[in-house]
Parts: sequence; structure tokens; C-alpha cells
Amino acid sequence: MIAGFEDFCLYVYVIVDDIYQTLSSRLPRPGPAPACSDSELITIALVSEAYGWDVETELRDHWAPHLSCFPHFPERSRYNRRRRNLAWAINLIRRHVLAQLDLRQERECAIDSLPIPVVKFHLAPNAGWDWAAHGATFGRVSSKRQTIFGYKLHLLITLSGLILDYELAPANATDLAVAEELLSPHTDLTILGDKAYVSQPFADHLAEYNRIHLITLRRKNQHQQLSPSLKRCVSQHRQMIETVTNQLAQQFNIERNRAHSFWGLCARLHSKLAIHTICLYINQLLGNPNPLHIKQLCFPSI
Repeated sequence: MIAGFEDFCLYVYVIVDDIYQTLSSRLPRPGPAPACSDSELITIALVSEAYGWDVETELRDHWAPHLSCFPHFPERSRYNRRRRNLAWAINLIRRHVLAQLDLRQERECAIDSLPIPVVKFHLAPNAGWDWAAHGATFGRVSSKRQTIFGYKLHLLITLSGLILDYELAPANATDLAVAEELLSPHTDLTILGDKAYVSQPFADHLAEYNRIHLITLRRKNQHQQLSPSLKRCVSQHRQMIETVTNQLAQQFNIERNRAHSFWGLCARLHSKLAIHTICLYINQLLGNPNPLHIKQLCFPSI
């Protein structure tokens, strides 16, 4: 049982360090080991994202009452640099944790996207070259009736709330085009989508080559409509992806970019998605009756 903040940090550190030791042996670090180990720094990054501590100038103030957990807390610029360099490891840790979860019964998923603006709309013409060089574009977000400059994060989520896969794409890329790439490695799934994924040729392709059954809500002008019962079922089960995207937006501030570069953004996104998966894994370790199904990720109070 997690009794407090320090216990939560310990749980996350043990999970991270056990996995990272298997990764670091393949990529030895040049020079002397830092006082704050890579496992400690990754844990600091993950726990910080879990609590929404994403303003770097305020990070040490948040951690000040808990520095006994990490006595060699890194200086801000070094922390930023090392976190960017460890983004690959953070993503691999998420994938290792995902592999340890029992997904044999998790064959029903939902697919959707959420906006990741990198600068405010009126500042986009003067945005740094780094964003445009890495595919940031203007794109319409129909659900919010707004146009953003940046990206969209496309998510494949099980109906119990676990992020199975994701892809960051330019904001003007269509959901259907990104879904084709996102779903290509997956097989034997039933996937629920909204009207943005309506395409009979695409559904037929998934069924033939990936054994994926894609069920989408229909547009009003389509001749073939879902039965009322199936339409209700799709709408009800798609509420899970709404729950997860709300968690990411409200608890993890994923739609608020505080990075100044593309790779800084990637490091933050990997951290947010990794700690989401790790929290679900901790639920399973603690024997919660529904370890993956969550309405709100709960962390110890500080």
C-alpha cells in the first residue's frame, strides 16, 4: 500500500531502476557516473509529471520538502539536458511496463486524437524554425472549434483505460491517415472510432491484413447506419477514451506546451505517457479489483 509521497516515489524508482539496468548495460555511459543517477533523474521526471509540476523554474520548490528522496537533485539546465537525452529510455520503460501487464483480455480498443499546440495561434508566424523543421503545422480541431499550430497526439486506448500505442503527427494530418500508420503493427483487435475514421476501404484493409474490426459512428448522410443498440454501445464505450484524454489534459497538462524545442516536447510527452502506464501497473501490483479501469489517477497527497 502507498501511504504517502515518499512511498509513491519509491514504487516508481524501483520499477524504473529494474528496467533501466537492463537498458543501460547495452549503452554504457562515457565518463564518471553522475551523483544523481539516470534512474533517479527519470523518477524525478515521471513523478513531477504525475503531479503536474511542469514549470521548470518552480520544480525545485515543489521538491524542496522531499529532497531526502533524492539528495543529489540536479541543477535545472542539467536536468533539462539529461531528460531530453533519456527520452528514448523513458519510452522504452513504458513499453517494458506495458509488456508486464496482462493484455490477453484487452482486445477491444478506442482510437482518437487530442491537440498539442506548441505556441499560441497569434505567435505562430514568429515561432522558431525548430518547430516547422519537425513538422509543426496549422490544423483544425473540430471538437474544440479552433485552429492550432503544432501537432495532434493520436492514441490507441483499451476500453479499460490503458494507452496501448500513440503517435505524434502534424496538426493538419487527417485522423484516418495517421490511423493507418498507428494501427499497422497491431492485429486481432476490435477498435471503436468516431466519424473521422469512416472509410470502408480502410476498414476492409484492416480486416484483411491485420484482422482488426473497425467500428465507427456513421455520418448522417450515409445510407448504412449502425443499429440503435450498437450505436449506444459504441458511444458508451468510447467514454473511456474521453476519460483518459481528460486525465492527460487536466492532470498531466498535456495540451499545455512548456517546451522550447521539439525534442523537449517529446521528452515531456514520453514522461507523461510513461507515468500514466506505470500508475496503472502499480494499481495491478497493489491488487486493486479493477487495476486498469480508472476514472481518475489517484496519487498520495503531499
